[in-house]
Amino acid sequence: MIEKTEISRWRLSSDVGVHRWRYLNDEELARSPGQTDAERYLLGLELTREEDKEGFPRTSRSFEQAARAGWIFYSRLQLPEGHWACDYGGPCFLLPGLIFAMYISDTPIPDVWKPEIFRYLSNNVNEDGGWGLHLSGESTVFGTCLYYVVLRILGYSESTPLLSRARECLMSLGGAVGIPQWGKIWLSCLSLYGWDGVNCIPVDLWILPSWLPIHPSRWWVQCRVVYLPTSYLWSNRCSKPLNPLLEKLRGEIYDQPYERINFAKHRNTVAASDRKRSLTLLLRFFFFIITFWCNLLRPRWLLRYANRRVSDLMKMEEHNTGYECLAPVNKAFHMAATWFEEGSKSERLRRHRENVEVYMWMGPNGMTSNGTNGVQVWDTEFSILAAVEAGISDDPVLSPSLHRAHEFLEKSQFRDDLDDEFRQPRKGGWPFSTKSNGYIVSDCAAEGLRAIIKLQNEHSYPKLIDDSRLKECVDTLLLMQNSDDGFASYEKIRGSEYLELLNPAEVFDRIMVEYSYTECTTAVLTALAKFREHYPDYRASDVNRAISRAYKFVASSQRDDGSWYGSWAICFTYAAMFALKSFETVGQQHNNNKGVQKACKFLLSKQKDDGGWGEHHSSCEERKYIDHEKSQVVNTAWAVLALIYAGYPDPTPIQRGLNFILTRPQLIESRQRPNGEWLQEAVEGVFNQTWSHDWLSELQVLFSYNGPRELQISLSSKTERDVVGENHRSYDH
Repeated sequence: MIEKTEISRWRLSSDVGVHRWRYLNDEELARSPGQTDAERYLLGLELTREEDKEGFPRTSRSFEQAARAGWIFYSRLQLPEGHWACDYGGPCFLLPGLIFAMYISDTPIPDVWKPEIFRYLSNNVNEDGGWGLHLSGESTVFGTCLYYVVLRILGYSESTPLLSRARECLMSLGGAVGIPQWGKIWLSCLSLYGWDGVNCIPVDLWILPSWLPIHPSRWWVQCRVVYLPTSYLWSNRCSKPLNPLLEKLRGEIYDQPYERINFAKHRNTVAASDRKRSLTLLLRFFFFIITFWCNLLRPRWLLRYANRRVSDLMKMEEHNTGYECLAPVNKAFHMAATWFEEGSKSERLRRHRENVEVYMWMGPNGMTSNGTNGVQVWDTEFSILAAVEAGISDDPVLSPSLHRAHEFLEKSQFRDDLDDEFRQPRKGGWPFSTKSNGYIVSDCAAEGLRAIIKLQNEHSYPKLIDDSRLKECVDTLLLMQNSDDGFASYEKIRGSEYLELLNPAEVFDRIMVEYSYTECTTAVLTALAKFREHYPDYRASDVNRAISRAYKFVASSQRDDGSWYGSWAICFTYAAMFALKSFETVGQQHNNNKGVQKACKFLLSKQKDDGGWGEHHSSCEERKYIDHEKSQVVNTAWAVLALIYAGYPDPTPIQRGLNFILTRPQLIESRQRPNGEWLQEAVEGVFNQTWSHDWLSELQVLFSYNGPRELQISLSSKTERDVVGENHRSYDH
């Protein structure tokens, strides 16, 4: 029996979207009104209504009734502030970083976290005793070693069955010597690896002239913010002093005595189980030159100067994000670097300590770290769009939840730009998660704009956001279009793709610079088109030109087989939904566009015998469509939406996908439970090509039968964007 806390004591608080799980003591529990439906659902506890219980009789529903039932259930899970919460974890390097940072900085780890982290790792361990890069992945040195060290730090004995099996797995993979770069950095900070075995991350890069093509300001932001604090850690050889536990760990994670390991020979050693890509010869030459410079030539005064520059940049990131930082990976490195630089009693470290828990997530299987501090804004935007397109936004019974969502988006809009030389202008835009996080994302800004216009301009919701604020969003979006006509995620593309030749991460691909994406480009295109409908005179030529260029990018991104590669979810069905929405927006459909015809042909070739679609997450890594063994509700919804946007003339495949033929078992409707819920199925999200993340979409596939379009499905797929891999949005994407 795995130890766990008393689950009924957990409560989720929210402050303008910032989540914190709290464990109530006896006095607090006595005063508490009890857990909400949202809290019980997120913790995996049974809900309390009769229709929630197993065995409650099913009733046949029309599509409109199914949509209504789905929204009623979904609104029960809405938090009082108007948004929705969800698990957004998965990668093996999120939780360990936070635990290591707390341990290094002498920050107490709450006792109630320990059994829940143990339970989470027990529930997600592979059969061989290890853990992968992500929850769905085969065991790696990266995952197995980091989680093993976490469990030892939490106080669990090496003889505990979970740990002994993990150590056996680690030894079978060659031990910790072959851990990838990020693991080498953390182990070095813990005095469990020699800094000589970590390829150079010099602070000197940050004092180079910004016009240089390799300057960090030109890197993708998720890469940039990680290598800022790690450059300080590497350049100053920051290591926690040895103690009895660390001494023991040195003898537990290697297959040879620690003292005999020549770490300098293992800078490029990465276990076969972990390596996704090899370092280029150019990068190895760069490492050789810079290591020689740092170790033998660089004067001490220059190191001190570069350290001050890096420290100032770290402080700016902390200030601009309320000490949350962009995501848990750079947050943890910042926290460790702060302790090494300023000690355990500094004000900076106190602020960091206060904001660790915004990433910790308590769920049915235990506690882990989310990949960001949530997906609050993104989910709220798509929830609004789902309700509007499903035709329920004006229903007096259902609309109160939309009014709350509307209010949350108003509070979450950025009202200013930051005094930060590296940051993209953000005024008028929206973030992925919370306003406190501070980072604009192109598609989040676009979907927020579209959601607000639909509510305020088309459905007479209160004008919480005036026209000037909508125009500010448009101004900011227009600044984000790239020279290739597309839109990237956080920022405009600033560097050449040749910078990928200097990618030092062995497990992540395409992380050095921003890229334009079909999904982001479609979001901006459709938002600008919606804005143009209501404000035709505002920057008309700029808006028209941006829409035309964006469509050109989407059209040119289509593959020869008619498909599009999706970077932010799984994968080809997801991208097709977005791409064909772009085509529809500019009047291009099956009856007048060969590209649309090819896209429909591709989608129909993947439809399964039961009428559904099922795509495996390995499609993202392999970059080709790979069938899932079973049809998936979410993939089916995406594919059907794509066919509807395409104006596909034959309703049969659409009807099959939606189970419109009532005389046979129905894929989507029959999977809806009596209370309106859809259960989670396989992982639906991926980014950076190798991280998987779930979309809590079982609740958000809302559909209706609606006149001239015959069938409208409105999908608001709530992201856990868990993370299996490699394609921007959070290192935590």
